[in-house]
Amino acid sequence: VQLQASGGGLVQPGGSLRLSCAASGFTFDNYAIGWFRQAPGKEREGVSCISRDGDRSYYEDFVKGRFTISRDGAKKVVHLQMNNLKPEDTAVYYCAAEEFLGITCSTAARRYDSWGQGTLVTVSS
Repeated sequence: VQLQASGGGLVQPGGSLRLSCAASGFTFDNYAIGWFRQAPGKEREGVSCISRDGDRSYYEDFVKGRFTISRDGAKKVVHLQMNNLKPEDTAVYYCAAEEFLGITCSTAARRYDSWGQGTLVTVSS
C-alpha cells in the first residue's frame, strides 16, 4: 500500500488549497480514506474521511462547511478541497487508508494502518 499526499503550500487566511492523495499497490475500492493533520506541538487529529465507494463522508466540526472530500476510483485519488482557510489549519496533513468493506468511514487514526508521508499546509498573512 502506497499513499502520496500532495498539494500543500503557503496560503493567506481565507484562501483555498486542494490536497491530493494518490494511491497505489492495493485494491483502492476496498479502502476507506481518511485525512489527518498534526500541528506543531499538538497531537495528530482526524479531519475528514470518505467511504470506499465514496457515498459517505464525514467531517470534524472544525472543518465542516469549509472542507470537501472526494474520491476518483478510476484515478485512485482522493482530494481534500480546503476553503476559507484559517491560521489554525496550519499543520502537516496526512492521508491514510483503512481496508474496510463497510459503507461508512472513521476519523479514528487507530483504524488506519497505511499512511502517506504528509504535506505541509501553512496559513499565514
